[in-house]
Amino acid sequence: MRVIAVASRKGGSGKTTLAGHLGVQAELDGAGPVALVDVDPQGSLAEWWNARSAPTPYFVHTAVSRLSDDIAELKTLGVELLVIDTPPALTSLIKDVIDVSDLVVIPTRPSPHDLRSIGATVELVEHLGKPLIFVLNGAAMRARITAEAVTVLSRHGTLAPTVVHQRVDFASSMIDGRTVMELPGKSRSAAEIAELWSYMRDRLAGNVSRRHFPIPGPLAAAGEADRVLRQEPV
Repeated sequence: MRVIAVASRKGGSGKTTLAGHLGVQAELDGAGPVALVDVDPQGSLAEWWNARSAPTPYFVHTAVSRLSDDIAELKTLGVELLVIDTPPALTSLIKDVIDVSDLVVIPTRPSPHDLRSIGATVELVEHLGKPLIFVLNGAAMRARITAEAVTVLSRHGTLAPTVVHQRVDFASSMIDGRTVMELPGKSRSAAEIAELWSYMRDRLAGNVSRRHFPIPGPLAAAGEADRVLRQEPV
């Protein structure tokens, strides 16, 4: 079983939305059974799951104090992937969650406040010796700040090659416990989540390198933000 922690010191980074979408996409991709855990006191992921009609992913009620024991039990029950949503603060609770994780996903919106907040999270993850991935989340199409954020994040760690853009269907789907992949028709939002999960699946399996490719020029063109980093098979 693999454990993904979705963590960010900054509130409003889209942690809960990303955690729910990754869990559902992993199930759709055949990577389940998938279980979700919400250790954020606000309980937003739990509320989303309670509004959900589909039986999967599963939801696990637990506490950080017994998380290690519950993970061991979930393994015996055949769960393949556990996705943990965390609160927007760096506390001992976050440290304990990261400590049991195989991969830490740090969603970051392309804003100065979000970019300034990543340092402490990165420092904690690196101190615990865990691999991390930045996900540029809630980005505006063709905005210069998106390209600037790509440049900044790539200097601090591995950046997922898929940018998740700001669209209303993310919020509207979460209202009744769904995801963009479960809305009628095809959408670019659903394609982005599928691409992002595909990358994370390969990363968890050790099938992509961590090598960064240089970003051309002082800033990548906004229209090229999705292509400034490349991942190659090991």
